[in-house]
Amino acid sequence: MNKMLGLSLVLALASCGGGATSSVDAAGDAGLDAAVDAGNDGFTTLIARDWSLAVGQETYRCRRIVAPADMYITSFRAIAPAGTHHTVVTLSDSGPLGDYDCDAGNLDLKMLYASGVGTDDLAFPTGVAIKVKAGQRININLHLFNTTDQVMTGNSGVKVKTVAPSAVVAEAEMIFGGTFNLNIPSGAAPTVQTGSCTATSNYNIFGVWPHMHQYATHQKVTLTRGATPMTLLDDAYTFTEQRNYPLAAPVAVIPGDKIQVTCTYQNNSGQTIHFGDSSDAEMCLTGLYRFPVVATGNLFECTEGAQ
Repeated sequence: MNKMLGLSLVLALASCGGGATSSVDAAGDAGLDAAVDAGNDGFTTLIARDWSLAVGQETYRCRRIVAPADMYITSFRAIAPAGTHHTVVTLSDSGPLGDYDCDAGNLDLKMLYASGVGTDDLAFPTGVAIKVKAGQRININLHLFNTTDQVMTGNSGVKVKTVAPSAVVAEAEMIFGGTFNLNIPSGAAPTVQTGSCTATSNYNIFGVWPHMHQYATHQKVTLTRGATPMTLLDDAYTFTEQRNYPLAAPVAVIPGDKIQVTCTYQNNSGQTIHFGDSSDAEMCLTGLYRFPVVATGNLFECTEGAQ
């Protein structure tokens, strides 16, 4: 598999075209999936999809809808019942609408949001928002895995909070940092893998979202200017609690700064583990939320080994 297609993310820079498009309800074709949910703290269901999994089944399910109006998103909440491995939402200016079977590579050009098992709510700093333009396609890619001995059904997706355009002073985006080049041998000693990039633009990082799998134990993210490193994240990692890490204050990045992601694993499987989408494989990625928008057209711009 092309490693660039590897992250549903994971978290693919080609617009979705795989799988047959089926008919969906009018809301799915025309716009958002739901209105503001009563008693849900002002969150609105941006996009979601029903699914069913046979015993032991691991698969992907996708849906693409149209944004009916401009919106400025300031908070995200994952809808992730058991069976939801991870969720990636991307944007494009075109593409077929509806529900379709898909794979990890069915992502569009612009990153909007990603979540994994146990991801908590994410709120942006005051005045910062991600803009979704009227007419843009919103594409959700669900990686689903039934590890139980019973058929599973559910509805997975993303809720958001929005603000008026007048409340926005900076437009934001999300990219990924890390590496696709993973070689994690089995053994008693932990294995450390790193990936880095050198910034070519000015921007401000205000949040970090680490994403690894079941062998991962720790992730560290640093920003180095000259010979001086600054730690953005240094924490233990648990697959079942893939939390967001908002920074206390946005951190300025200038051209020449080095961003490095360091991932630690404990592999006792008896076999070497490499990069892959399944929870039985591994990843070393971190979502970087930043402003302003930098028009690189590459949601993996800070990863090593992307092809």
